[in-house]
Amino acid sequence: MHYASIENLTKSFVEKPLFTDITFNVQQGDKIALVAKNGAGKTSLLRVLAGKDTADSGKVWINKEVNVSFLDQNPLLNENQNALQNILNHNNPIVNAVREYEDAIHHHRDELLPDLMMRMDELSAWNFESQVKEILGSLNITDFDQMVKSMSGGQRKRLALAKVLIDISFGERNNFLILDEPTNHLDFEMIEWLADFLSSEKTTLLLVSHDRFFLDAVCNQILELEDQRLYVHNGNFENYLMKKAEREESESASLDKAKNLYRKELAWMRKQPKARTVKSKSRQDAFYDVEEKATARRDDDKLELNVKMTRLGGKILELKKVYKSFGEKKIMQGFDYTFKKGERIGIIGKNGVGKSTFLNVILGHEKADSGKINPGETVVFGYFHQQGLKLKDDKRVIEFVRDIAENFPLADGTKVSASQFLQLFQFSGDQQHTFISKLSGGEKKRLQLLSILFSNPNFLILDEPTNDLDLVTLAVLEDFLQQYQGCVIIVSHDRYFMDKLVDHLFVFEGDGIITDFPGNYTEWRRAAIRQQRQAAVDKAEAQKPKAAPKDIAKPEPVAVKNEPADNKRKLTFKEKIELEKIGQELPELEKEKAELNEKLISGNLPYAEMNKLIERFGEVSKQLEEKELRWLELNERSEV
Repeated sequence: MHYASIENLTKSFVEKPLFTDITFNVQQGDKIALVAKNGAGKTSLLRVLAGKDTADSGKVWINKEVNVSFLDQNPLLNENQNALQNILNHNNPIVNAVREYEDAIHHHRDELLPDLMMRMDELSAWNFESQVKEILGSLNITDFDQMVKSMSGGQRKRLALAKVLIDISFGERNNFLILDEPTNHLDFEMIEWLADFLSSEKTTLLLVSHDRFFLDAVCNQILELEDQRLYVHNGNFENYLMKKAEREESESASLDKAKNLYRKELAWMRKQPKARTVKSKSRQDAFYDVEEKATARRDDDKLELNVKMTRLGGKILELKKVYKSFGEKKIMQGFDYTFKKGERIGIIGKNGVGKSTFLNVILGHEKADSGKINPGETVVFGYFHQQGLKLKDDKRVIEFVRDIAENFPLADGTKVSASQFLQLFQFSGDQQHTFISKLSGGEKKRLQLLSILFSNPNFLILDEPTNDLDLVTLAVLEDFLQQYQGCVIIVSHDRYFMDKLVDHLFVFEGDGIITDFPGNYTEWRRAAIRQQRQAAVDKAEAQKPKAAPKDIAKPEPVAVKNEPADNKRKLTFKEKIELEKIGQELPELEKEKAELNEKLISGNLPYAEMNKLIERFGEVSKQLEEKELRWLELNERSEV
């Protein structure tokens, strides 16, 4: 089924062209990722398709049988309603039926109930509440009565995401999801659950995300927006990277070829032949086409994080017996650690367990309840926090940077002006005179990173640094951090980012328990799966029937009929059939157990599928052991 057509779409923002004459189609089942640099127009394109904004020219056609659900970067919710009321506060056949049914019960309008109950039956709406709570629970929204106005930004984004997912779960089958950064404010388990949810065959979506694990797991087509043009790549994100590299290599070769031809033709043009024959006139006309190709700007401007680092002394940072709680909620319970030079530590844990509080205690922004935090004298912290830039008044980009300093020292010992430093961070001359409020979310993050690195920190603390950063900037940041000689603490839900950069993890288990795991996220995940699998085996073992004690008193002799013992122990016809059947089942169960084990140790499973496999592994292990015992018993008797 054809869902949408986008034809010759053009859009500018404050006289800056974003995209020009772009065209593409959306078919049922398409799972499309839109990738581009920050400020290239990704969010603008999504908002145009969702009907929240208009293009300068071009056409957007959406099939009238398709329902569009849109997750905005800054979603609008009813501040004076609670979480569940916001979920019920939109137009959906099942939601409407549930709302009307509950309203009739609440106001004792019994005469309406028969028709409403029939409608609930027709829509299969009776399990609505349990399924809604399952989605909300998967996104860590457990207090359904909490008012939106008291929610954090992350809670609001997750509630808005839940609202969209519930809409498609209980709406018509023809749903088209448009999602702008759906993985922001989600932890690892939530991202895996969401990837599994969106991978269903009936889901059609167009999304913007900088989470490469998520893109690989969900999307089957990549749209790349670059230099106002659109490039379509079929396949996953890894395939897109390969095709993009091939395209850039081809474009570079074509540009070099055009430049060589241009130099040759330019020399000919300078001779200015007096005789204007048809042939020479044609060659002169062709020259201008060659000139246009040869002088086209190759976008080789790269973000450069070439900054100086303050020398780091022998003593870095010591935490001794640190305790921190908020009421009954424990964050740290006697935490001890001595940081070493060059350490790269990742912090993981569910939302709300205290990861950001831990960082603020280290930085001295929050006081510990007890214990000692001793930073070294030479330590200069650089803190990239989730709140982003904080400005009293709106400023132009260049004014903001000049307020920090007029000149900036680089790692090679040279200095550059504020304007030159901005250019290293991919802020063009026009952008430098743009008000910060007009920048995209990713551009603001890049400016925030610039302001932090200016202080020449030797201990970087990065709290969700990947949110809103484009893939190009992420790659450069990763390269910079790999070469960085100072200490780094990273809180991130970007699996690729963490795997590439951290040496070990502080795992926040909750209730103040923090464990130190020697490895990256994927290694920790595999270890956790092995632990869960062993727990399933142990549970199956515990549920096995207990064998009778061996050392018990012999019973008194009982008179029995004088009947051959062999006749009593031989298998019945039914038991012979059972023995044969078990003999056929055992190899199948062993094979399934081996296959399940191989899948589980891969560590690359969607969240929901992994939990199902762990549960099945326990069931198969239990069945295998029970059938092996029964087979041994029957086989022994069959040999009598």
